[in-house]
Amino acid sequence: MKVQWTKFAVATILYLLFLLWLKSWLGLIVLPFIYDAYISHKIRWDWWKDLENPMRMIMSWVDALVFALVAVYFINLFFFQNYVIPSSSLEKSLLTGDYLFVSKVSYGPRIPQTPLTMPLTQHTMPVIGTKSYIEWPQWDYRRAPGLGKIRLNDIVVFNYPAGDTVVSEPAFQATDYYLMVYGYGQQILQQNGIAPQLDSLQPMMLRKYYAKAYAAGRQYILQHPTDFGKLISRPVDRRENYVKRCVGLPGQTLQIKDRIVYLDGKPNKEPDNVQYTYRMKLLEPLPQELVDELGISQEDIQQYNTYGYMPLTAHAAKVLASRKDLVKEISINREQIVGDVYPLNARYGWTRDNYGPVWIPQKGKSVELTLENLPIYERPIRVYEGNDLTVSADGKILINGKEAKRYTFKMDYYWMQGDNRHNSADSRYWGFVPEDHIVGKPIFIWWSSNPDRNGLSAIRWQRLFRFVDDIK
Repeated sequence: MKVQWTKFAVATILYLLFLLWLKSWLGLIVLPFIYDAYISHKIRWDWWKDLENPMRMIMSWVDALVFALVAVYFINLFFFQNYVIPSSSLEKSLLTGDYLFVSKVSYGPRIPQTPLTMPLTQHTMPVIGTKSYIEWPQWDYRRAPGLGKIRLNDIVVFNYPAGDTVVSEPAFQATDYYLMVYGYGQQILQQNGIAPQLDSLQPMMLRKYYAKAYAAGRQYILQHPTDFGKLISRPVDRRENYVKRCVGLPGQTLQIKDRIVYLDGKPNKEPDNVQYTYRMKLLEPLPQELVDELGISQEDIQQYNTYGYMPLTAHAAKVLASRKDLVKEISINREQIVGDVYPLNARYGWTRDNYGPVWIPQKGKSVELTLENLPIYERPIRVYEGNDLTVSADGKILINGKEAKRYTFKMDYYWMQGDNRHNSADSRYWGFVPEDHIVGKPIFIWWSSNPDRNGLSAIRWQRLFRFVDDIK
């Protein structure tokens, strides 16, 4: 019994330290079970050992499986999880097929907001396609102390902010719901003869126009369930995981001028492997040896064959420009599209390469609210911080029923962008990332497989166990 009491004391101290770290005393209800497991033995946890075979063997497997799932759930919630790079938005820094070890401890793990969920799933059960979580209970956002804070140019894993609403039809689940709604809505208004010159509208009239467009687009999606399926709302921690580079911190003023990110008027250092798309005219297809040398993927080649341009690093563009035997013309793609960047319900004339300036909200800091800048901060105030925000007929901004000329933010926000700047859905398109969406920090690449190859040749041996912080 001395040994058992010693084990119980050690287990209890470690568990209490864990609860102290999380500042979650609800976990004290587990203490009687720890006591029983080591001392009283009133509950027969291994009751199945009295069964006859084959039930005893089956239950032994069930017992082992349940223990493994609980352990994985616990580890994934509070310490680390695996993440695979699904797209090319961070190439050539992180590549499609890189498997990352993501630390929750680096920035502090979140207390689960949706605690009842199936381990090893994000939001959907495999095969059967149903929700993998129960929406009740929903806990408020809290985060345990971490080893540090997000630093400028950190690569960060976070929940997709615009992923609070998706359509159930698989073909559209990867499409930004809000971009889709505004797109359909404006088409419908144009068909109905409502097509004003948006750049000439005053802020109040522009707001009314976009409100009509949003309502029309949402109604269209709801009226076509065979095409789109049902609308699904997801809690913060059940939204898709994204990974981008943090290029703007709370309290900084960000502006993009001719593709370069400026913070408080000073240019931010670009990643060494930053990519932009280049328009090219080839005299003949690029040889495979050159493709491999420059790290050009089949996705890049397909993009060139379809649109006439492909993403390249500055080094790759320089090499191709020197190959007069292969490349007739090459120049950076300066295509500018107005109206597809955040906020979608405003007309600032911003594009992916020339954006802002915009102030990134900081916890405890205030911003003056006007009808001109309200579209930038409306989503953080209303959606992320849970306020009732309306605009009266005479143009007054009302927050929770009271006129508001300023607003003080409750959370820090971040600006995330991909290194593949012309092939990245990032903050330029869906805005700020709130602190309660932050998942963790990628530490190292534990596996990497090239999707363009098969077998052993697909393994990128030189990337295995490479630290992410070494990739600039």
